[in-house]
Amino acid sequence: MEEKRPIRVLIAKVGCDIHERGALTLMTTLRDNGMEVIYTGRYQTPKGVANAAVSEDVDVVALSDHTGSLPIIAESVLSELEKFGVSDIKVVAGGLLTPADVKSLEDMGVTGNYGPGTPMEVIVEHIRGLV
Repeated sequence: MEEKRPIRVLIAKVGCDIHERGALTLMTTLRDNGMEVIYTGRYQTPKGVANAAVSEDVDVVALSDHTGSLPIIAESVLSELEKFGVSDIKVVAGGLLTPADVKSLEDMGVTGNYGPGTPMEVIVEHIRGLV
């Protein structure tokens, strides 16, 4: 019987958002739940995130932003993933989101779209459900 590998998640902070408490908390929670997690750190570019996602063979990219820019960030990351010809990496998002942001992200195929205070169990189960 083939051994199933753990879910691999890349947590990414694109641009100038310095707030990383949520990303670090998510990283720890996902690891505690048996997932392999790569954290890009702050100040990443969309191209760098896509490159890391492909290089690390991740199942999910989790975008984190607290500047109100998640739709722009997600669109850029998705565009870069398309340039790699990748269609099987799921993208989720979390941070400061308006209802309009959530609709825009969902229209792009980005799921989750969690705001501050979302229980970690909800995010863990969502990611498990995606993969």
